[in-house]
Order: sequence, then C-alpha cells, then structure tokens
Amino acid sequence: MFNLIQTYPAMHIAIAGNIGSGKTTLTQLLSKHYHWTARFEPVDFNPYLADFYEDMERWSFNLQIYFLNKRFRDIVEISQSKDVIIQDRTIYEDACIFAPNLHDMGLMSSRDFDNYQELFELMISLVRPPDLLIYLRSSIPNIVNNIHKRGREYENSIRIDYLTGLHERYEKWISEYNDGKLLIVDVDRFRFGENVDDFNTVTDMIDAQLHGLF
Repeated sequence: MFNLIQTYPAMHIAIAGNIGSGKTTLTQLLSKHYHWTARFEPVDFNPYLADFYEDMERWSFNLQIYFLNKRFRDIVEISQSKDVIIQDRTIYEDACIFAPNLHDMGLMSSRDFDNYQELFELMISLVRPPDLLIYLRSSIPNIVNNIHKRGREYENSIRIDYLTGLHERYEKWISEYNDGKLLIVDVDRFRFGENVDDFNTVTDMIDAQLHGLF
C-alpha cells in the first residue's frame, strides 16, 4: 500500500477504547505499518494496578493519579516531538471515563474526585488534543473474551458491571467528541489483529482521515 504519512509534519494520533478492545495491538500494527513512533500505556510496571483490581475503593484515587501523571508527561513529550506519534490511550479517557465511573460506583470519594478533576482541568489547559482520535468500539462479550485470552492474572477479578459502566461512558464521550478528527473502528467486525484484510481496511480509513484519500 502506498504510504504518504512520512511526508507530513509532526502529528499526534491516539487510540482510545475500553479495556481489552485492542488498543495495544493496533498501536503496534500501525507503528510498524507506517513507521510511526509508538507510545504505550504504562500497564506492566504500574505499581497500583494489581492492588486496584483487588480493592478498587482503597486504590482508585492512587491509580488514577498515577495514570494522570504518566499521560500528562507523555502528552507534553508528544507535543515537543518532531515525529508522528501513535499513542495507546489518551489523557481524556482517565478524566471523562475511568474516574467518573469509579465515583459513580462509589469507589472514589467526592473529595478525591473533585481534587482529581481540578488537577486534570489544569493539565488539559496546557496541551492540545490529538490530530486524529481512533476509537475502538467493542461489545462487552468481545472485551471479556480478549481479556481472558491475554491472560493477565490481575485482570481476572475485573467486574462485568465495571466494564459495562466504562463502555457506556465511552459511547457517551465519543458521541459528544468535537476536539478534532475522529475515526470509529468496530472491532467486533474488523479483526485487525487476526485478519490482514481487516487491518488493510482500517489503514484505508486512517489514510482517508489524514489525507482525504478515498
């Protein structure tokens, strides 16, 4: 496939989606395909994640502050880069989806939530949104299947109601998103990690968004 992306200036492309929707897989594939620089979500070395899934109420604020700090650092570095960056998960998802979901479920206190939101609003005032946001839309059964397939022990205790709450918030956020170009990929339909034709369809959609190719 003819690739024009390397003739373009620095660009920030971000992938958003629920846990287990395929963000890391797509980030890896697009990075290789386009020769983009990948920025991955800090999961394997997260000091709070396993504790959080065991006791969400106790560790929710700690976890969200950890993610907020890491993602703000990432987005500042991305803004200073001269490369095309493909990012696995965005800073917006923490504040628009994960933290409000924990608060509504009674797993984060209003005091902690308000503190978190104020910090996020300050951070977001200092950065700009991605040039293209790719949202991976996935059903809950598909998400659960993907989580089981990747076999992370600490994810075995994730509650279905927690994933469902996240899904509903993702859908609401995306329906109102107006900060830049948006591409929605139905991952129940397009199995880009398993099927080359499906991956090529996704890259065609990305090319159309970035370059107006039809």
